[in-house]
Amino acid sequence: MKIAVGLVLIAGCLAQTPEAVLRTSMAEFRILPSGRVVGSLLLNGERLTLDEPDGEPGELLRIDGKPAPATPYDPRSAKRSSFQDHGVSGERMEVRATVLLGPGATLEKVLTVETRRNLPNLAIVTVSLKNIGSRELRIDKMEYGRHRLNAGLVDGAARPYDVWSFLGASRKWGEGEIAPVDAKFERANLMGALQGPEGEGGGLPVVAFWTRRMGVATGHVEPIPQVLSLPVHLAEDGRIETSTAIEPSASLQPGESYRTPRGFLAVYQGDYYEALSAYAKAVPIRPMNPGSEAYQIAWCGWGYGFGVTPAMMLGAIPKLKEFHLRWATLDDGWFQTYGDWNPQPATFPGRSIQDMVADFHRQGIRVQLWWYPLAAEDGVGRYTSHQYRLSQVVEQHRDWLILDKDGKHARFGRDLAVLCPALPEVRQYCRSLTEKFLRDWDFDGHKLDVIYSVPACYNPKHHHQRPEESIEAMGEVYRTIYETSLALKPESVTQICPCGTTPNIGWLAFQNQAVAADPHGSLQVRERIKMYKALLGPSAAVTGDHVEYTGEAFTGTDFASTIGLGGIPGSRFTWPGVGRSQNYFLDDDKSRLFGKWIELYESRMLSSGIFRNLYVHGYDTPDGYAVAKNGAMYYAFFAPDVVRWQTSGRWQGEIELRGLGPGKYKVVDYSRNIDMGMIDGGRPKLRVDFEKHLLLQVEKVKP
Repeated sequence: MKIAVGLVLIAGCLAQTPEAVLRTSMAEFRILPSGRVVGSLLLNGERLTLDEPDGEPGELLRIDGKPAPATPYDPRSAKRSSFQDHGVSGERMEVRATVLLGPGATLEKVLTVETRRNLPNLAIVTVSLKNIGSRELRIDKMEYGRHRLNAGLVDGAARPYDVWSFLGASRKWGEGEIAPVDAKFERANLMGALQGPEGEGGGLPVVAFWTRRMGVATGHVEPIPQVLSLPVHLAEDGRIETSTAIEPSASLQPGESYRTPRGFLAVYQGDYYEALSAYAKAVPIRPMNPGSEAYQIAWCGWGYGFGVTPAMMLGAIPKLKEFHLRWATLDDGWFQTYGDWNPQPATFPGRSIQDMVADFHRQGIRVQLWWYPLAAEDGVGRYTSHQYRLSQVVEQHRDWLILDKDGKHARFGRDLAVLCPALPEVRQYCRSLTEKFLRDWDFDGHKLDVIYSVPACYNPKHHHQRPEESIEAMGEVYRTIYETSLALKPESVTQICPCGTTPNIGWLAFQNQAVAADPHGSLQVRERIKMYKALLGPSAAVTGDHVEYTGEAFTGTDFASTIGLGGIPGSRFTWPGVGRSQNYFLDDDKSRLFGKWIELYESRMLSSGIFRNLYVHGYDTPDGYAVAKNGAMYYAFFAPDVVRWQTSGRWQGEIELRGLGPGKYKVVDYSRNIDMGMIDGGRPKLRVDFEKHLLLQVEKVKP
């Protein structure tokens, strides 16, 4: 959604006016009179930037239905100060401008840029608007944090749009969030709200771009979802234009102010991992504290589909014990009604669900339960495999539902009605469900699925000050579920799956096992494991989801794309019977293959190692990754994908084992048990020839 805001230019050459500058040990942030903030990376005596200001203003405003004059900031107003807040210290620069809108209508703009000593490559940028006139002003639309990027500034031979990108919007299932920019590139990148045809909703409020030499990222660092967009547009001259666009619909009485969500601008060397890592520290996002059980492999009963029964689940126990698997997941289809979450009488009659959990526990296997918080049936739904009813929670608490602008039941995933997360009684209801599942039924954790965002709430009985309060409060429901689970069972595992897309900043931290979320193929498995390691910490527990996703028609066996990166493998295999598809059946050949990879995983447990971002996505070939664990370095390289769903093909050439110190190192291909010889840490190059993948264990040889 690109906001069209009229623009009036002030006569004169803005470039001749002085500018304010904030410098750190790594970066320089220039505040131009136009309101543009230009970030440069200070690297080896060079000042590198992708930002090409063109004299246009840093903000566009629409006030009282009309475009506002693009008044430049007065450099004489620049005010520099130091600050220290909750242990964070840094420098702040403020510049001001006065916007004349007509008789009695005057607006003061204040652009504030902050740098922090603990994040020297990032600046936080906000714009405040104060009504200093004598009549009310309505802020209809605003576009701020505007940038114009040109790869040719750091690589003279590159076209302006020759960059790779990460776009954090939660869009369509399976659509990649990482891609090279091309000549037809354009994305609205709506954040926070449900997107309808444009996408799913929620998302990470980050857009990042990088070349081999440097990158730049923008977005906002508010800890709760904000309803706004981060549009990316390719101009006619090939430059990449991006900004933050918001429709605050804020009415300001004389003396009142409006402040934009806190934006950020980061410059870095590397790829999207560096951008997301800096973003996570700026929010800040609480690093994941997984606990040992979150690193365990889980088998999932989803291979049996909606018709799963206790007998099907328990039938897999011999294979789980053969593979030494300690977790199983009862997936979708076990329940009768969304919202009530009582067992389906036809498949889980009486106490059979509790008995099934007890049987797993007697075999030393823990069990997760699939459910969809906030979803409630009101007799309407999308899946033909389910008979939709009026749930008891809706019948008894219809006032808990989110209503749309027309006063009808708002809808979200699977076309279901939604309980409003901003209501304390809804959060209490989710707490009671959590207690039922973990305390009364004795499950050991959750697989929370189809989790994106919720609609804005117009229910007058909720007394919201703004409809967006439901969107902003969504994370509190997941905090409730997560913290209640840990209080009941400290070793419980909570997983949240934003099927096919990026996670929502609102609930991201309230899980101890992230998931690659229905990836489309091997490459997306790797991209998303790396994404979560950047956001939640280099030792975060991240499952690559079912290995079947790495193969076309769900026949995949690419464990390497998960294990080699420090991810946790998983599967939906069926055994001894066939479930929804013959492709899921664990025949003897698959059984031997699965056994091999599970043993490789458990013998090294790279998932609890430290992910090290030593290779630049999109530029280093072959695709490379590194994990440090117990004094050794583990490397994973992948041949360029020939088949979309599964890593295939062959690669020959020289690879560089980055991150090693001085000395001699022994190199072993641990997936094929091949001695690769010795290398010198001063010149860590190795000539290789491999099919699909190469997994290396590199250990220093004692003198």
